[in-house]
Amino acid sequence: MARLAGVAVSTVSYVVNGTGQVSAETRLKVASAIDAVQYEPNLLARNLKAGRAASIGLIAPDLLNPYFASVAAGVQDVAQSRDLLLVLCTTQSTPRWEDYYSQVLRARRVDGLIFLSGSGMLTPSIVELLQKDSVVLVDERLPDLAVPTVTATNLAGARSVAEHVLAHGHRRIGIISGPPSLWTASQRMEGYQEALAARGIDPGAALVATGDYRQDSGYEGARLLLDRPKSDRPTALICANDLMAVGAMLYCRDTGLRIPHDISLCGFDNIPLAGLIEPGLTSVDQCGRSLGKAACRLLLRLISPQEDDTDSIDLDYPTRLVIRASVGPPPQ
Repeated sequence: MARLAGVAVSTVSYVVNGTGQVSAETRLKVASAIDAVQYEPNLLARNLKAGRAASIGLIAPDLLNPYFASVAAGVQDVAQSRDLLLVLCTTQSTPRWEDYYSQVLRARRVDGLIFLSGSGMLTPSIVELLQKDSVVLVDERLPDLAVPTVTATNLAGARSVAEHVLAHGHRRIGIISGPPSLWTASQRMEGYQEALAARGIDPGAALVATGDYRQDSGYEGARLLLDRPKSDRPTALICANDLMAVGAMLYCRDTGLRIPHDISLCGFDNIPLAGLIEPGLTSVDQCGRSLGKAACRLLLRLISPQEDDTDSIDLDYPTRLVIRASVGPPPQ
């Protein structure tokens, strides 16, 4: 390529790596030669030569949930900007696959790992991984382990959406919660309960169905809570994520319940679908892509303390209530 451009090899290196002083004319010659030979830089070799991480792993429950996909997109944004290979493994929220991929990625010697736990369970391999390797958790905390973590203010967000429902006059509240083993689910439940208690409502009086953050469990949870006489059923459903809220919406559609005239409904995550369905779903935005970016930048600092990213990194991202048309006053 240097011969084709009529320049020294070092000059080509300056142009490819963006270093050194090269005139505009020479840069154009090298660029033309690159196009002619269809050259692609060896990013792995460049990273190794620079002493930087060559690859990082991401363990996530799945990418069918748009929130997890947005976190993964944020991780990819930063990894791509640093010429890093991102190895993605999805676990379907099962401890077996979380354990398996933690072993696989350690054996592959990735330089660091970002972990979104879908189960909240700790297997021996996961404990070893968290204690010995460069790992960052995203929006989840695991008991008795001090691991660098980037989270959203789940409790405050849940409290804000419950307060919004209560402000409309609802007193018979149904909750479709997330998996009890997950920190996010327990934080959101605590936020709902705080809002109820502040209004003088016994938190234990709320009807609760346990979901798994998937759409089908929202449908089933709505069936359990709403398939009862009108005088006994909740006038509002608070769902611990948007996919379960969508499932609850489908149950309401199938049974002729109108939202929000017969039943009010809200979610959590503010996935893109929340603003597209009719009526629009009131939800809590927790900036999944920003969490992913922050987690990746934090991981790079753990891997290389000399990492040239000097900007501050938020470790606790504020949530934001997004009000749409799915919440109204209770039916008369």
